[in-house]
Amino acid sequence: MVEVRQARYFIAVAEELNFSRAAARLSMSQPPLSQAILQLERQLGTTLLTRSSRTVLLTDAGQVFLDHCRQLVGASERAREVAALANGGLTGTLRIGAVTSAFEEVLPGILQRFRASRPLVELHVREIDSHHGQDALDRRELDVAVIRQAVTGRRLRSVPLRRDHFVVAMPEGHRLAGEGAIGLAEFRDEPWVWLPRHISPDYHDELVAACRQAGFSPEAQHYANSINSQLAMVRCGLGVTLVPESSVLHQPRGLVWRELRRRVDLVELSVVVRAEGQEPLVDHFIACSEAEKTGSTPSDTD
Repeated sequence: MVEVRQARYFIAVAEELNFSRAAARLSMSQPPLSQAILQLERQLGTTLLTRSSRTVLLTDAGQVFLDHCRQLVGASERAREVAALANGGLTGTLRIGAVTSAFEEVLPGILQRFRASRPLVELHVREIDSHHGQDALDRRELDVAVIRQAVTGRRLRSVPLRRDHFVVAMPEGHRLAGEGAIGLAEFRDEPWVWLPRHISPDYHDELVAACRQAGFSPEAQHYANSINSQLAMVRCGLGVTLVPESSVLHQPRGLVWRELRRRVDLVELSVVVRAEGQEPLVDHFIACSEAEKTGSTPSDTD
């Protein structure tokens, strides 16, 4: 296998057609260069140069080999550049998971900022729920999770983006659709559209806690696998549900939503990453998230 160093030596000789000038160009003495070219010819089993006391010329094999040497050196230089960019967080791949509502809220702005400042980075984005987002980070299937949880501990760290609160969503023709702020207990006897605990334990527990604080246990009659599915089932007239306010702001017609008289806050929408190590792309994503929250501009050095 030809080494990059050998390729550089041969390129210098082939372009200068003079060992003295090639040695000066390479900042080395002539004898080691001549010996290196001879060793290269023996290694390849072919003559690359014809030499006389006055001239050095490329053989046909030498001309073909020169092209390959230039490709080898070029690839080496590009690899070095890519490595430097990756080390500085300017290129590479970032794997992002986000809950559904994040795609409708903060994520578009964050991704726009990130792409503008890191155009060479390849983004892989997928929808997740909060519980599975943590697991995917632990398994190193994701680099960043944008989820409805503030995580603490040694394994993961959180950067809060915003807080939200529950509202009650109901079909458009519901008996309470014309009311203002509503007490949650007024829905104690309603059929509820529910999210099973195995889909998102934390979100499910928030729903249960909100109802119990209002003095009742909801009758979970219909089950959905996502907030969007919950709302679609409500539009079908199957029941009522609690959802984050942000998830209903841009919903199509067919349902209405009302604030609760006793506000029920949700955990923060957070950017969650692994706690250990310095990952430039992850750090820059966090910087873009902070900038989107405050309306500032992330530093190129973040």
